Amino acid sequence: MESHRIDLSLPPRWATRRQLPHGVVVAARPLDPGPGPVPEVVVRAVAVDEPDLATWRERALRELADHAVDLALEDDDTFDLAGRTVRYHRFAHRVGPDDLLSEQWSWWQDGVGVTLTGSVARTAYVLYCDLFEEIAATLEITPTGMGGADGGGTGVSAAG
Repeated sequence: MESHRIDLSLPPRWATRRQLPHGVVVAARPLDPGPGPVPEVVVRAVAVDEPDLATWRERALRELADHAVDLALEDDDTFDLAGRTVRYHRFAHRVGPDDLLSEQWSWWQDGVGVTLTGSVARTAYVLYCDLFEEIAATLEITPTGMGGADGGGTGVSAAG
């Protein structure tokens, strides 16, 4: 989003993808994921018409349910993460033959909605759930103002 800068830290040995779809500001995967579906972290930022976080996420979950295969919401909570209010969802779904678990943290600020989604095979979830939350805790959203000096954008660093 041009009006906001989004920064986060990724683990070492995770690579970001290039040529991202509209609305995706970061997509990253481990370089050596092992067998099975590749774990992935995706950060999206979109303009949001809803007046608050709860209303936006209610709509977004309805839309997700319309498109995801075998979607099952396992956790739904609002809490403080690193000093900011975040809406959290954990849900199971299928992609082809793969049974996945996704964790999603969502922030709403000044009409901009940001989500960080970590997805992994259900069987590998215990290996990645803490890491996904650690990444989410590093996400920062900074208003830049339209045409600000840094022009918005994304900053990604590898944690050491």
